[in-house]
Amino acid sequence: MERYQHKHASKRVRWSRCLPAAVLLAAVVIDLAWPEFNTFPLLATVSVIAAPMLSLAWTIASGVAACLVGALLALREGHVFSTRSDFIALASIGVLTVVAAFLNRMFARERKQLRTSREVAEAVQRAVLPAVPDRVRGMAVAARYRAAQEEALIGGDLYAVHDTPCGLRMVVGDVRGKGMQAVTMVNTLLGTFHAAALQLPDLPAIVRGVEVQLQDVKSRRADAPDEVFVTAVIAEISPDRSVLRMANRGHPAPLMVHEGKVTPLEPEEPSLPLGMGDLAGPDVPVDEFDWPPGATLVMFTDGILEARDRNGVFFDPVPPLTGPLPPNPGAVLDAMLAALFRHTEELEDDAAALAVTHVPVGSVGRAPSVAPQAGGSQN
Repeated sequence: MERYQHKHASKRVRWSRCLPAAVLLAAVVIDLAWPEFNTFPLLATVSVIAAPMLSLAWTIASGVAACLVGALLALREGHVFSTRSDFIALASIGVLTVVAAFLNRMFARERKQLRTSREVAEAVQRAVLPAVPDRVRGMAVAARYRAAQEEALIGGDLYAVHDTPCGLRMVVGDVRGKGMQAVTMVNTLLGTFHAAALQLPDLPAIVRGVEVQLQDVKSRRADAPDEVFVTAVIAEISPDRSVLRMANRGHPAPLMVHEGKVTPLEPEEPSLPLGMGDLAGPDVPVDEFDWPPGATLVMFTDGILEARDRNGVFFDPVPPLTGPLPPNPGAVLDAMLAALFRHTEELEDDAAALAVTHVPVGSVGRAPSVAPQAGGSQN
C-alpha cells in the first residue's frame, strides 16, 4: 500500500518541479512576443512558487534564474539599470527570493512535523489493533491498514479475528471521530468482542454484548457525546467453512470474490450502528451466505469507498476484484489497494481492510503464505 502512495507522490513531485521553469519560460515567451508587456511581476513569482514544492537549493536557484532572465530581457531592450524602475524590479525579485527561502524552511519544517505525527498515529493505531493469524482452520487471512495522508490524528478503524469453537469470528468497524476518544472506543469494542466471541454461542448475543458495553462507556464518560457510534460488520464462518453469517451494523457491505465475480453481501434488513442500541429494538438481524471453496471475503472501512479522484468520483472496489485472482487474501487486498491509489492521489480518511480466503482442501499445503505488506497490519 505504501508502494502505491510513493508512486503517486513521486509523480506529483515531478510535476511540481516543472512549474517554476514553466512560469519562467512563459515570462520569456511573453516578453519576446509582446515587448511592451512588463514580465517582471511574473518573474517575481518564480521563487515563491518554488518555495512550498522544491528544496531550499532549488528555491534559491529559481530566484537567481529569474533575476538573470530579467536582466537579460532588460539588456535585450538596451536599458538595463538605465532607469530606477529596472533596478527596483530586479531588487524586488532578489528580495522575494530571500523571502521564498524563509518560506521554504517553514514549509519543510511543517511537513516534517505532519509526517512525524502521521507516523506516530499510524504506529499507535497498529499497536492497538490485534495481530491476525496468517492461517486458521484451513483459511488464509490478511489485513491492511493505512492512516489518512491529510490527517495526523489517531483514527477509529478496527479489525479483529478470533478462532472459537463456534467457528472463525471477525469484526471490521469504524468509530466515528478521531483522537483519544476514538482509541477508547476501539479498545472497548475490541476487548468486548474478544471476550464475547470466545464465550457467547451466537452472533446476536455478541452484538448485544458489544452494544451494552459501548452504552456503558458512553454513560460513564462526560466527554462522550450522544452521536458517538461505531459502524461494524461482525461475521462468523461456521466450523465446516461452508456458511458465512454476518450482522451488519450500518457498515459498508463486504464483498465475496469468487471465480472472477464479485458479489456485495448486502444485509436483508438495515440496522443502526453499534452505540445506538437505545434507538433500536433488541432484535439483531443476521444474514447467512454460502461460502464456497476458493472464495475470498473482503471487509473494509468506508475510507476506501469514500476515496475520490480529482473529479470527485468515489472509488468502486468491485472492478479491480473482477477477473482472475489467486485464492490468496493478500493478493486480493493488494489488487484492490493498487486500484485505489491509481484512483486517488491521497486518502482523506483512514482505511482498513480484512480478507479471508476459503482455501480448497487439496491446496492447503500449496497455497502461498500471506506476508505482511508495507503499510499493512502486523499479520
